[in-house]
Amino acid sequence: MKSLLFLSFIAVICISTCHAKDLILGTSYNQHLISQKSMEYMAIPFKKRVKEFFYSDPGQKIIKGIVVRESEHTQAEPIVTAGGIGFTYVNIRFKSERGSGLYYQVEIYV
Repeated sequence: MKSLLFLSFIAVICISTCHAKDLILGTSYNQHLISQKSMEYMAIPFKKRVKEFFYSDPGQKIIKGIVVRESEHTQAEPIVTAGGIGFTYVNIRFKSERGSGLYYQVEIYV
């Protein structure tokens, strides 16, 4: 019984440490990748990093997919604040944990 409890505790720890906060909206399947950018901002001790990513399509193409992948497990939160799927622009706000950096890969599909 104790070994089962110990193994379940280890499993919960492993799952919680491997959880990344990725943001996937729409679909990237069979779509054209129009923008790809790496967001990397170093950590500042005792401070939260807040950065904005803005993309606007000069050809006025409708965005069909947004994929935001975390490169390192920093537990930062990406949030779409304006535009997005069905629009020609998107604004994504990144907010890190206190004392952590931002390391994301942003892909826009049309």
